[in-house]
Amino acid sequence: MVQLTRLNNQPLMVNSDLIKFVEQSPDTLITLVNGEKFMVRENAEEIVRRIVEYRRLVLQGAFPPWQQVTLQPLTADIGAGTQSKG
Repeated sequence: MVQLTRLNNQPLMVNSDLIKFVEQSPDTLITLVNGEKFMVRENAEEIVRRIVEYRRLVLQGAFPPWQQVTLQPLTADIGAGTQSKG
């Protein structure tokens, strides 16, 4: 969730996963995937910055700092040995 500000200065928490469009001309209009629209004081660039920051924090919390996660590259032999003989 990211905190934004309505035009009347009231704070608004928005689920960033539900944002479909952010339009700016000159006010910033946010359209959600369900079609709901509202205007906010923040410009489009600031909204994107807040969303990226929020998602970065979420992903940092996915793994504790002491737990190192190493992704292994995919190899061509994936699935070898899963074919049935017949």
